[in-house]
Amino acid sequence: MTATPALHTVLGAGPAGTALARELVTRGHRVRLVDRKAAGPAAEGVARFAADVSTAAGARSAVEGAAVVYHCVNVGYHLQVEVMPRIQEAVVDAVASAGGRLVVLDTLYPYGETHGAVMTERTPWNATSRKGLMRAELDARYLAAHAEGRLRVVLGRSADFVGPGVLNSTLGGAVFPAALTGGEVPALGDIDLPHSYTYIGDVATGLATLGEHPEGDGRVWHLPTAPALTTRRILSMIEERVGRPLDVTVVPEPRPFGPFDEVFMAEYAEMFYQHTEEQTVDSSAIEEAFGLTPTPLAETLDATLAWYGEFLAAHARRGDR
Repeated sequence: MTATPALHTVLGAGPAGTALARELVTRGHRVRLVDRKAAGPAAEGVARFAADVSTAAGARSAVEGAAVVYHCVNVGYHLQVEVMPRIQEAVVDAVASAGGRLVVLDTLYPYGETHGAVMTERTPWNATSRKGLMRAELDARYLAAHAEGRLRVVLGRSADFVGPGVLNSTLGGAVFPAALTGGEVPALGDIDLPHSYTYIGDVATGLATLGEHPEGDGRVWHLPTAPALTTRRILSMIEERVGRPLDVTVVPEPRPFGPFDEVFMAEYAEMFYQHTEEQTVDSSAIEEAFGLTPTPLAETLDATLAWYGEFLAAHARRGDR
């Protein structure tokens, strides 16, 4: 008799959580994908589940029976400092009670300003921003919970997302639709500085790999990230693919522009250093430990432009009805 596969539960149905759920299914896992409403179609092999994991009861119901839990939950940018600690407390307590392992999708925020130094897992945590300090404190709590034996935890840090389904990124919904339609393309900060982006498929691959390898627990890993290029070079690669020059508007300081409204930019201002100093992520540790290879940026752009082309066409069809 074949044993039932262990349950892997993904908290958060944004681009990362959705991509991860699909990746886990391809690896033969039983997958539950959790968000507040469980709305929309489920990918084949993925069970949708509605729960508010910022509450103790919601988190417990979401992770019940799970061998591995992936925390990919995010909230509105202006709510993060208030809400993310509450989510952490509920999720850690729930996973610890359930006896599962916890894989956390993390950001580069704890490092703070690095003055252009390449970021590795040994880079000091020197954040001074509100959101950076909050993320650093959360990460310290995760690692302390692991060290104290409350539960097994591992953190996977990503650079800015890029890829199919990624809208809310500086290389996302502000760039690709405009590139395809001839609109204004905003480019933040100094576009001649290298800036790392992590392909959403590599986010999923990296997190799934950490979920399958408990020997990696108790530390931070950088998820597979292609070598950094300058923003100017990335924009030129997009130009080559769409077959025309882009109408690029450089946004040298944090101010509202296009999809970046006043509320977002007011919150993002403290993080704008990410676009005025080099942001280069070294992911060689996870690549060497688990045999992973980041997707080349050229392939990432091809896949992303194809997805956005379909996305725009679908919106146009809906507008015609």
